[in-house]
Amino acid sequence: MPAFAYLDHNATSPLRPAAFDAMVEALRAGGNPSSVHGAGRRARAIVDKARREVASLVGARTTETIFTSGGTEANNLALAGAGRRRVLVSAIEHDSVRRAVPHAEVLPVDSEGILDLAALERALAASAEPALVSVMLANNETGVLQPVAEVVRLARTSGALIHCDGVQGAGKVRVDLQGLGVDYLSLSAHKIGGPTGVGALVVRSGVPYSPDRRGGGQESNRRAGTENVSGIAGFGAAATEVGVGLDVGVLRDRLELSLAQIAPEAKVFGVRAPRVCNTTCISMPAVLAETQVMALDLAGVCVSSGAACSSGKVQRSSVLEAMGVPVAEASCAIRISLGWNTNDTDIERLITAWQNLYIRVRKSDIFRTGSRARAA
Repeated sequence: MPAFAYLDHNATSPLRPAAFDAMVEALRAGGNPSSVHGAGRRARAIVDKARREVASLVGARTTETIFTSGGTEANNLALAGAGRRRVLVSAIEHDSVRRAVPHAEVLPVDSEGILDLAALERALAASAEPALVSVMLANNETGVLQPVAEVVRLARTSGALIHCDGVQGAGKVRVDLQGLGVDYLSLSAHKIGGPTGVGALVVRSGVPYSPDRRGGGQESNRRAGTENVSGIAGFGAAATEVGVGLDVGVLRDRLELSLAQIAPEAKVFGVRAPRVCNTTCISMPAVLAETQVMALDLAGVCVSSGAACSSGKVQRSSVLEAMGVPVAEASCAIRISLGWNTNDTDIERLITAWQNLYIRVRKSDIFRTGSRARAA
């Protein structure tokens, strides 16, 4: 049996062998892709190949694909580069969106975590000022898919631009820039089995974009700074490996059914909404998320209590709060996210560990205290 079952792919997915090989090859090649000599041309060829591979993943043109240091930078570049003062965001957006535009108007979601389209329509109609609407493709905590096509339809009627954080959707659902109809699309390598520290912003041809940093003319003057050649090579290789999506939906469904049989009072958040096939956000009644994460870790299972970017912080999930989840339930919610190397053994290991923890706490004062707290 492996040392542990890694079920935290929404935080970062382990590096795919093909991505590792591509990175090693790029490191051995060396060279600066902006140099005109032979070594530089080899590095440029590596970057160009990866650009074709990443663009192909989302149905974009290579000329529309800008390499960045990750999803956070891609989100920030889009929100600043669009040049719109008025910004509308959903209440469940990642912190790299919410904190990038603290003045943004926040749109509510329903109890399943789906954007309130009527609220968006009202907000767009409330002002004649052209806006930028930012909505994620798939939520990082619940996996709930957002109605991006409907958002685009409403936004177009008011002349708004649309940014989509596609970090958690790429590789799990089919993503097509033209089909989505968005103007800006953010991607991250390490969510699809590529390396950390590299991502991309896809900017649809013809839409406004102004870079927020000054320097060299890299990325066709759209993102200054020497390209991370080895990281970009790994990103490209991972993009060719993901195909249409992950084949883990059956494993995820079996997992949720098993956990519900163990703890009938457990709740899966967003379960009635369309979701990506790899994500489960579930609460174990009366057991704090931190306790679950630590207990499962000791049993050799890696999960999280929310967004990895907020790890180490004991705070309520803003996503579950926006969905109206009571504090008692939200504080007991963990995120389980499957990926390209998840297998039956991993699922069985989690089920066993979760069952053992559930049985143990039911016999303890923790469960009785938690039950009384919920009733209070």
